[in-house]
Amino acid sequence: MLDRPTAVRAIALSLALGFAVPTVGRSEEGKEVRRLAACGEVLTAVLGMPESIPRDLLDKAECVIVIPSAKKAALGLGARWGKGAASCRRHAATGSWSAPLMMSIGGGSLGLQIGGQAADYVLLVMNSKGMESLLKNKFTLGADASVAAGPKGRTGTAATDAYMEAEILTYSRSRGVFAGISIEGMVVQRDDDGNERVYGEPVSAKKLLFEGRYAAPPESRPFLDALETYSPVKNPPR
Repeated sequence: MLDRPTAVRAIALSLALGFAVPTVGRSEEGKEVRRLAACGEVLTAVLGMPESIPRDLLDKAECVIVIPSAKKAALGLGARWGKGAASCRRHAATGSWSAPLMMSIGGGSLGLQIGGQAADYVLLVMNSKGMESLLKNKFTLGADASVAAGPKGRTGTAATDAYMEAEILTYSRSRGVFAGISIEGMVVQRDDDGNERVYGEPVSAKKLLFEGRYAAPPESRPFLDALETYSPVKNPPR
């Protein structure tokens, strides 16, 4: 039989362990809330710049992926990694941008191009082939999906071969400088853990992005509102 001090310590330890899991869970959920908020902040800032993504390109894009504050990997390799979210137009469903799919990106060798600071990425998925890549668990830019550095400026145009043929156009903002940048070799991957924390269950990318089976969480409104403001979805003609 335990003496009183030992019993008290045992009860205290049990209580501490019992509360540990929910606390961690809330902390992880908080990360997703902050991530979605950051996606909205980055997209609003980028699309509000004088030399931004050309409106005609944004209007042609089927999906948009935003990765805020991708960090440089250690050991001076120049590689980057970060987490963000994607949304796609759901013409046939509700005529709105979809609930966000949580994503991650990593790899590449970008140190010489964008320096050692954190970088924000915006990726435009331009056609059905790019959309098919987005439905995979992961894909490599330049290998599984053709990619090109996107043009910028309000008067820019998508009428060049490089832009017309690319499945994904990529942009980066670092140290206040925004530009199209090639990020071939980087791996774009679905963040299954993040999606489960946001939606409370494992999600299907197809059902979420293209079929409207999931409601957008309130935390994603700044991200989706930026898309709706700068490139409203138009219902297809009947």
